[in-house]
Amino acid sequence: MSPLAFVLVLGAAVAHAAWNVIAHGISRAGSPFLWWGAVASTAVWIGAVPFTGGLGTSDLASFALGVGVSAVLHVVYMAVLQRGYREGSLSTVYATARGTGPFLSVIVAVLLLGERPSGIALVGVAAVIVGVVAVGLVDRGSGGGRGVDLGLVFGLLTGVAIAVYTIWDTHAVRTWSLSPVAFMVGTTLLQVPFYSIAVRRRWPAVWALGRAQWRRILAFGVLSPLSYILVLSAIQIAPVALVAPLREVSVVLVSLFGAVVLRESRPGWRVGASLIVLTGIVLLAL
Repeated sequence: MSPLAFVLVLGAAVAHAAWNVIAHGISRAGSPFLWWGAVASTAVWIGAVPFTGGLGTSDLASFALGVGVSAVLHVVYMAVLQRGYREGSLSTVYATARGTGPFLSVIVAVLLLGERPSGIALVGVAAVIVGVVAVGLVDRGSGGGRGVDLGLVFGLLTGVAIAVYTIWDTHAVRTWSLSPVAFMVGTTLLQVPFYSIAVRRRWPAVWALGRAQWRRILAFGVLSPLSYILVLSAIQIAPVALVAPLREVSVVLVSLFGAVVLRESRPGWRVGASLIVLTGIVLLAL
């Protein structure tokens, strides 16, 4: 992987970890938070479009198709993720999702996109996936509970959503040479109507959340699109089979946050699993 792509993905991981911590803190707000997130993301980044290559293409139909499908996929992703955060711990949901997503993305990238990562890179991919899944399974071994862990279930479903939108967005940006910033802005803008329907009977709660949590909403509006803009930029110059797993360095940061700040169970296990992820990252950087 080129040094530029490596730096882009690491930057995306830091931004992604930060917004997930923010989203977890107010996840119980549900649809009102998602509405504000889409509005804030669009408002913060739309002014950058003219200075970052515009749409990147003159084919408006292709741009509309690309962002339209992506918007639907991202709405599904955010809805499942937020439900997961209400049902399970931060580390379980986040790490399980981030392990499943790149695993499926790598398989699809090899089978459908024709990518052929090197042997060392594939070992790195495997290490990253094993590490994040290990973090996601921590609570299964410590709680002694019975029945289905809903946090794990929704983490897996979130991972499937991640794989689907990653492959589609990669296809759209590469095939139609779309600008990452414009693509992200178009996607967030088209999410607003979906969330407006979801909050149609809850507008007082929406305005109350905006007044009480405007700082977190603004931080989300900056960091969430930034994390994906960097990823979209990276997949233009590097294989998605490498980019998708590498961005999971964010799991290390979120896992440490869960262990140190939230005092979630078995911090030693979480840190050890995170070190496996770091080993994979080193291999991907070779």
